[in-house]
Amino acid sequence: MEALEGSLRNIIEQETLKWIFVGGKGGVGKTTTSSSLAVQLAATRQSVLIISTDPAHNLSDAFGQKFESTPTLVKGFDNLYAMEIDPTVETENHAAMFSGDEGLQSMFTDMASSLPGIDEAMSFGELMKQVQTMQFSTIVFDTAPTGHTLRLLNFPTILEKGLGKLLSLKNRFSGLFSQLGSMFGAGESTEEAMLSKLEATKAVIEQVNQQFQDPEKTTFVCVCIPEFLSLYETERLVQELSKFGIDVHNVVVNQVVLPDAGSTCRMCLARHRMQKKYLDQIEDLYEDFHVVKVPLMEGEVQGVESIKRFSRNLIVPATSSMACSTENNNNAQ
Repeated sequence: MEALEGSLRNIIEQETLKWIFVGGKGGVGKTTTSSSLAVQLAATRQSVLIISTDPAHNLSDAFGQKFESTPTLVKGFDNLYAMEIDPTVETENHAAMFSGDEGLQSMFTDMASSLPGIDEAMSFGELMKQVQTMQFSTIVFDTAPTGHTLRLLNFPTILEKGLGKLLSLKNRFSGLFSQLGSMFGAGESTEEAMLSKLEATKAVIEQVNQQFQDPEKTTFVCVCIPEFLSLYETERLVQELSKFGIDVHNVVVNQVVLPDAGSTCRMCLARHRMQKKYLDQIEDLYEDFHVVKVPLMEGEVQGVESIKRFSRNLIVPATSSMACSTENNNNAQ
């Protein structure tokens, strides 16, 4: 079987993609990779939004610009926006969508707290409703470490099932919601308002769920480094994504040591030998994936210009590592 091109050019060229998730183990360069991918997409798309769902929020540090919970234009671009959100907002904040009616807010909070995971799922639902109205060509998610990401991707299913069960009660028990509403000081019109908003949210989530499982609309980019724990986490992530029905056929391997032929750096050569074992395993495991090997950089990737330079490695395979080039070794001697 002929090896696929070691670049993310396939994502850039697939113009039907709406949602692109970038994730992996903590500390492997997810934010740098997602930011670089967003920069490359901005060169071919009408508008691109990159969203950080990691509570650590490194987007602001990467671009050297403060981002908040609303899309902000990235300096130096006219079509690239960024925002940082917390997908685990308290349930009480979701009750604010019923502002002006304390009875309905109380009723919603109590029902939401009785459904495990529904509070975080509602946060995600509200985010999706917000994003759907923004009409960006492509949305890139800079996700939290693997465990949090898998929960995030499961939220549409949780919410769809949870709201479906909740709304089915209306048909099965005609007077239930009216009685509950009375207990919390809410009237019949309040009950209808709540059901209307929940149904609207469910409709959006059903649409998002369908899109997430459509390879023409959604794909996931796994990011790792050539070390045991990172490779183990990547394989776990790939297996879980397949269970969710989410397309994944790209793996970015960061911090690869690629010494020049004439390199005399003992540490570089030793690291190269160690990494080769895991790189060979990655090639075997993901022979039908686009495996992008990104070289170890000499310094941090920070600021727009630095991200632009780094982003080229996602498109054009590198042949040597900047940190281990012969020129750098000579300068160090």
